[in-house]
Amino acid sequence: MATYAIGDIQGCFDSFQMLLEACSFDPARDRLWLVGDMVNRGPKSLETLRLVKSLGSSAVTVLGNHDLYLLMVAEGGAEFRGKDDTLQEILDAPDCAELLEWLRQQPLCHTEGDYCLVHAGLLPQWSAARARELAGEVEDALQGLGYREFILNLWGSKPTAWSDDLVGKKRLRVIVNAMTRMRFCSLDGNMEFKSKGELGSGPEGYLPWFETPNRQSADSILVTGHWSALGLRITANLLALDSGCLWGGHLTAVRLEDRRVFQVDCSPGEARPLRQ
Repeated sequence: MATYAIGDIQGCFDSFQMLLEACSFDPARDRLWLVGDMVNRGPKSLETLRLVKSLGSSAVTVLGNHDLYLLMVAEGGAEFRGKDDTLQEILDAPDCAELLEWLRQQPLCHTEGDYCLVHAGLLPQWSAARARELAGEVEDALQGLGYREFILNLWGSKPTAWSDDLVGKKRLRVIVNAMTRMRFCSLDGNMEFKSKGELGSGPEGYLPWFETPNRQSADSILVTGHWSALGLRITANLLALDSGCLWGGHLTAVRLEDRRVFQVDCSPGEARPLRQ
């Protein structure tokens, strides 16, 4: 049995299938760990959701910001942001309600052994175990009776820092933003959301979240995506797997048992124009 951790798919279904073939993935024997952002901007988000759902317990996926955005749009909590969105096919599908209900049941953070699977990252104050507890609060809101109220109040970048004293929608928003949107933060965990470039592109006083000194999750191996400008980055305690497939780069898998890297080029027709 092997476990393959795979970077952001974002509707690049053909590339996803090519990567599974390159890994010789067998759902009867192997497992997939997906870092989130299964959907949006690529041309086949519907097919991607259907395939991952069909894999059942052979696939573990955490939620990314684009996956949550799909849920928000479906409930009227957000409007399409522009022509780059490719979610309408999901919303028009006869199995839309079933797919969205399944998506709501997926975790925000998954921990197993020494590993922590999360879309973007963890604030410096959080160990992997603490992050798993906090993710559970968001998952309860996603799956509970107050789901629509939660999703309608999810949008926003404030507060930008964590406090144990936070309650209600502000508390849940900070958890979601850290785990699905963060790239840079200050030493005390104040998040900055505008910078999306390479490691040195953050504002003064801000570091890539995984470089903050005394990070409480440093004793775990974080498996993440979200940051395409960072590219594939493998260190002792970090597997950052978004290698920019959507933007004409690669879709990447790492076999956790031996850290062997598998990559495929973005399939023709799936790449978006490079962002300026």
